[in-house]
Amino acid sequence: MSRGDLTEAEWRILKDLLPIERKNRSRGRPPEQNRSIINGILWRLRCGAPWRDVPPKYGNWNTIYRRFRRWSEAGVWEIVGVTLAEIMADTGHYSIDSTTVRAHVSAAGGNVWLAPSASGLFLTI
Repeated sequence: MSRGDLTEAEWRILKDLLPIERKNRSRGRPPEQNRSIINGILWRLRCGAPWRDVPPKYGNWNTIYRRFRRWSEAGVWEIVGVTLAEIMADTGHYSIDSTTVRAHVSAAGGNVWLAPSASGLFLTI
């Protein structure tokens, strides 16, 4: 198990929110294990790498991408997000996305000097 892979406790929470596993499927080509697919998706989202660069230990990159896309279209990620938010609300942890936005250096509130120009407008010096 790699550093960013799901722990057993995390997997127990998540596995019931995902579509059917292989053992409950009746027809068609059996899917690869969801846990490996989820770990591949998490690896890709954490690293920001192209889908083709997902390590082979998680499975075929195209399978991982197609499963991610299919689950996105089916609304699986919305259900997972809402459920995790409800669970985390009870524990006191509230951050699901820790995105930060950096401001431009000139937005730091430093001294700004305005000087009148020949046209009557003020210029920043």
